[in-house]
Amino acid sequence: MAKKVYRSELTPISFLRRSAYMFPEKEAVVYGDRRYTYRELEERVDRLASRLRGSGLEKGDRVAFLCPNTPPMLEAHFAAPAAGLVLVAINTRLGKDEVTYIVEHSGARMVFADAELEALLADVEVETIRIDDTGEAGDPYEDFLAEGSPERVESAPEDEEETISINYTSGTTGKPKGVMYTHRGAYLSALGNVIETGMGYGTRYLWTLPMFHCNGWTYPWAVTAAAATHVCLRKVEPPRIWELFEKERVTHYCAAPTVQIGIVNDEAAHPLDTPVTAAIAGAPPSPTLLGGLLGLNINPMHIYGLTETYGPLTTSGVHPEWEDLDMEERARLMARQGQGYVTSDLVRVVDENMNDVPRDGETMGEIAMHGNMVAKGYFENEEATQEAFEGGWYHSGDMAVWHPDGYVEIRDRNKDIIISGGENISTIEVEQVVDQHPAVMEAAVIAIPDEKWGERPKAFVTLKKGQEATEQEIIDFCKEHIARFKAPAAVEFTELPKTSTGKVQKFVLRDKEWAGSEKKVN
Repeated sequence: MAKKVYRSELTPISFLRRSAYMFPEKEAVVYGDRRYTYRELEERVDRLASRLRGSGLEKGDRVAFLCPNTPPMLEAHFAAPAAGLVLVAINTRLGKDEVTYIVEHSGARMVFADAELEALLADVEVETIRIDDTGEAGDPYEDFLAEGSPERVESAPEDEEETISINYTSGTTGKPKGVMYTHRGAYLSALGNVIETGMGYGTRYLWTLPMFHCNGWTYPWAVTAAAATHVCLRKVEPPRIWELFEKERVTHYCAAPTVQIGIVNDEAAHPLDTPVTAAIAGAPPSPTLLGGLLGLNINPMHIYGLTETYGPLTTSGVHPEWEDLDMEERARLMARQGQGYVTSDLVRVVDENMNDVPRDGETMGEIAMHGNMVAKGYFENEEATQEAFEGGWYHSGDMAVWHPDGYVEIRDRNKDIIISGGENISTIEVEQVVDQHPAVMEAAVIAIPDEKWGERPKAFVTLKKGQEATEQEIIDFCKEHIARFKAPAAVEFTELPKTSTGKVQKFVLRDKEWAGSEKKVN
């Protein structure tokens, strides 16, 4: 008779236990003048977990946090699941009505809120703990911790498929949906980030990415798994980021292209003495941006995913032979979305019948994914779950091509493709050309109505500080680099409207341009 093999349920809580056991005196958290070792971080987590348990919360209850990238937000990622609870990290840039909806829809029984954000909870009838962010007695959050026990909370989930967190989407239409992550998925996603970005014991990770966004792409757990150092940052400001690069010897950070653009174009930007790894996702980065980062000794790693995939699911892993290519060609290859993480299944590009499209780099289809790093569904929304995860695959809505080398490359969101005179035009392709103009900092392209062709591209452009360009100069520049019918018919110089996570809100631009006209998508 075979001996029964016992196993542990996968949970990212174990990352903190191991790091605190092996490296108790190692610097775990840096936040201004505050420094916590892994021993101290574990004690703070256990105090919070025990205090939550003592507040009458029961297993599976939801607890919400409305905080910037401060130590309490990091501690919540371990304390809530350690207490058997489900973490709801709320977008700090939402309005009062949106915050109220998320608290009510999730059924959160307790909310922790940074003092600067407390007013957003004015209509919330749930117990609220204010965080003054002082780290000292007298801060309601610190006093809450002080009442908890420093003894370890034994809290492995009974089933690794239990929900560890709910992350609400920032959709442009309808109410946000609560995406449910599991202990197993969070564990594997975090390890995937460790492997793909090359994090290790010497890593010092700068928190430029919001922890509320897909649980910081699971990096609260990933950095801790590597026994690395979290450098917390309350507010994203490029000059401060450059200061911390040097002062705190930062080795890794993550950010959407819009934040990366600010870093590259900041007055303090300069080639770093030691390389920094920068993971980029949220929107396809242009080859121009990737080249700019490389010139600063910042090694960009293009990753791709959605809230429904724990954040990043694929990586455009750099092949050794790419090092010998010129910068433009190397950046072009790196701008692709690549293929699945080592902890994920490979993604597919499929047609409307779920058949794989040819791997010719030309035929477009929709990216579909399934496996360990796909969420378990939407909280209290079975209809949306059935639609988005039909057939056991998550349907991303991202239109892409499949290259002969197996890498995928997004050409557009399904709703963003421009159909001009029967020809499909990728807004991303046009944007990448506009971005190459030396005066352009960033650009967004949408369809505008056209009496003859039905639709034509229009570019909205933000210029670099001190740079000038005319509408015709941008149009002529594009005509030199892509087919003339793909070039913008118009250019408007403006600041781009963005979501709280740095994505350009193209629907805002479309609403203005299509007012009074019929448009098939919103």
